[in-house]
Amino acid sequence: MTGAQAGHPGRIDVHHHILPQQYVAALKSAGITETIGAAFPDWKPSQTLKFMDRNGIAAAVLSISTPGATVIDRATSRDIARLCNETLAHLVGDYPGRFGAFAVLPLFDMDDALEELTYALDALQLDGVGLLSNTNGAYLGDPFYDRLFDELNRRSAVVHVHPTDPPGGGPATLEFQNALVEAPFDTTRAVANMVFNGTLDRFPNIRIILAHGGGTTPYLAWKIALQEYSQKHKKLRSRAIYDFVVTKRGPKAGTDVLARLYYDTALAANPFVLRSLQELVDTSHILFGTDYCWAQPWMTSLFIRALREYDGFSEQDLRGVERDSALSLFPRLAPQPE
Repeated sequence: MTGAQAGHPGRIDVHHHILPQQYVAALKSAGITETIGAAFPDWKPSQTLKFMDRNGIAAAVLSISTPGATVIDRATSRDIARLCNETLAHLVGDYPGRFGAFAVLPLFDMDDALEELTYALDALQLDGVGLLSNTNGAYLGDPFYDRLFDELNRRSAVVHVHPTDPPGGGPATLEFQNALVEAPFDTTRAVANMVFNGTLDRFPNIRIILAHGGGTTPYLAWKIALQEYSQKHKKLRSRAIYDFVVTKRGPKAGTDVLARLYYDTALAANPFVLRSLQELVDTSHILFGTDYCWAQPWMTSLFIRALREYDGFSEQDLRGVERDSALSLFPRLAPQPE
């Protein structure tokens, strides 16, 4: 039974990946057959629609996951980004009301990235941009991204931040995939870098969605804010610590910056994450996500059940998380009058 059949208006999934065959083939030709420790899953549009209907998902905002388009060389990166963005646009057009999309950008060269951004948002009318936590070792917040962030800020763009492998690929001696530990920490590294470099202050109009509940950002929010505050006010460090620990008002600006961000529930819809998120952000900044087609489909039904049984949400909160809050960012996904 779909959510709509059960009287639910239908969820909006803001974290939903596609893997076009030509994209996977281009990566494989360069010897790239996996990312964050996992092989590329099979993907077909028909499978996506069946998955959505089975899980009461009325609409999904599509994106390309790691490793993105910035692979192999500059020319190939441009070609891959264009291929993916036009595929995304076709899906949006072929299934009205079912899909939005985040553009993928070629980031070997910032001129290429800005050219593709203009094409994707203006010509193709995509709904925002997907960025990885780092690109070739340059984390979000690095000055390399400033021209891009300036344009995204001018447009008040929606940006979905997704983790990728850390520089060097992560530890080779661990018995589990990077997806388990390195991915959430890579998101957090990007967030901390944007805080410490002032990116979130300098580009306040960008509406950033962090994948997987922000990685470990909610858990480390106070520590990030305290260190950033102490760094700015070195002579007041002891007073800052006192204010932070005792009165909880010292580094308020730091946690307020993190509270402006949005956080999706992909692989994070459980009480451990949600309670931490609710301490940091308004519920309107928590958005439903699945991580399809990378996450196993059975995981989605598990997380939907956990989300609906979570005792920290009112019915209104739950409706916002599953649907209504996403519509404020992606109005094209609102049902159109017949």
